[in-house]
Amino acid sequence: MAINGEGGKPLHIVMFPWLAFGHMIPYLELSKLIALKGHKVSFVSTPTNIDRLPKFSGSLASQISFVKLPLPHVKNLPENAEATIDVPYDKVKYLKLAHDGLQESMAKFLEDSCPDWVFLDFDAYWLPPVASKLGVSTAYFSIYIAAFLGFLGPLPSSSLMADYDERKRLEDFTVPPKWVPFESSVAFRLFEISRILDGVTGDEENVSDEFRFMSTIQRCDILAVRSCSEFEPEWLKLVEDMHRKPVIPVGQLPTTAYNGSVGANVEADDSKNDEWQVIKGWLDRQVTGSIVYIAFGSEAKPSQVELTEIALGLELSGLPFFWVLRTKRGEADTELIQLPEGFEERTNDRAIVCTTWVPQLNILSHDSVGGFLTHSGWSSVVEAIQFEKPLVLLTFLADQGLNARVLEEKKMAYSIPRDDRDGWFTRDSVAHSLKLVIVEEGGKIYRDKIKEMKGLFCDKAKQDAYVDNLLNFLHNHKKLKP
Repeated sequence: MAINGEGGKPLHIVMFPWLAFGHMIPYLELSKLIALKGHKVSFVSTPTNIDRLPKFSGSLASQISFVKLPLPHVKNLPENAEATIDVPYDKVKYLKLAHDGLQESMAKFLEDSCPDWVFLDFDAYWLPPVASKLGVSTAYFSIYIAAFLGFLGPLPSSSLMADYDERKRLEDFTVPPKWVPFESSVAFRLFEISRILDGVTGDEENVSDEFRFMSTIQRCDILAVRSCSEFEPEWLKLVEDMHRKPVIPVGQLPTTAYNGSVGANVEADDSKNDEWQVIKGWLDRQVTGSIVYIAFGSEAKPSQVELTEIALGLELSGLPFFWVLRTKRGEADTELIQLPEGFEERTNDRAIVCTTWVPQLNILSHDSVGGFLTHSGWSSVVEAIQFEKPLVLLTFLADQGLNARVLEEKKMAYSIPRDDRDGWFTRDSVAHSLKLVIVEEGGKIYRDKIKEMKGLFCDKAKQDAYVDNLLNFLHNHKKLKP
């Protein structure tokens, strides 16, 4: 164990992620890497979410404390909902309002625990002023890559915005922003921005996500970004130029596995459970590199029309597949979706459709998996690269469209062809895309590129250096206590 930083004194860092597992897991991964350097981490979330997260043994258990703050009751938020997986998309705004209600309890915790830094997420725009009064430095830790932050743009009050009109129409988001000084195709498609319009505009019940992002960035001391300078140097520089504060890449944070005395892999405890043994037995019987793994993350849920085309496209491809299918988001989700009649019977000899949680890392690491049909959430992208699985993309929400453009630019993934305006795609395009990337000679570029990127994304020494650089900065720039 090594202590990095001035004087060798361990830091105390508080982690406060947004209530989505696509956010909590990268925050937890960074917590693990910081704790392994000998620093103390307090990971703050709600009781149910902390109970859902993996637990640690050995030195990590003594370095990482899980802090449970009860989520305040908010009208229209379903009972017992504490994460985005628990609510339909239209109820997520009430989860944000409930999370805002943690302001008082967070202030009390910071006052009592006297940490050096608090790492906060995009939604907690109210936390930096609270922390600053207590002499606690703040970092917005973005689980979104720098290209997303660059596309988001400068603060509206920034002098950099003086020559540019504010984006007011949906079409304004479908072209690269004028403040991007280099050639890029990174922009939303019309259907992608249409699906998240409420996040751009907000409503009478809640502030917009854009306001949360901009206010958080403006009020924090530094930006820590899940990225690396070798992957997107131009975007990292743009973000730093736009916001005129330190922007520190922390690496891609591939999930790390530890032996029993040091810690635990996020999914290590599941490697021995009965469900995984059944899944592994099925995968073991398949041909190497033949299986399509399909999963769209913890939040994305296809519409009934989309589900039907995906299913019939899988059937049409003739490829064996393992599909993790979310048919509902929480108990309050009344829009049930279902597979086409007879689909499971027709594909039973070459497929598994699972509607419960599965150990994704274990599946992706299996030799029989030859490709990954994903929503392009960045954690899933990193996991695919970690196990050299070529990517086929089908975007749904949030940053996924911009991630897809970055991956397309770098020839790291292939997106299923869709209508730009409404997002429509066909079963034929699903089947063609899967066969191209996993089987055909024309998709070799995607298979090769993923293998090439593994050294950049998953090199332990490089990831270690990023964490050391971060910790040295945190040591040298923390606030003096009042």
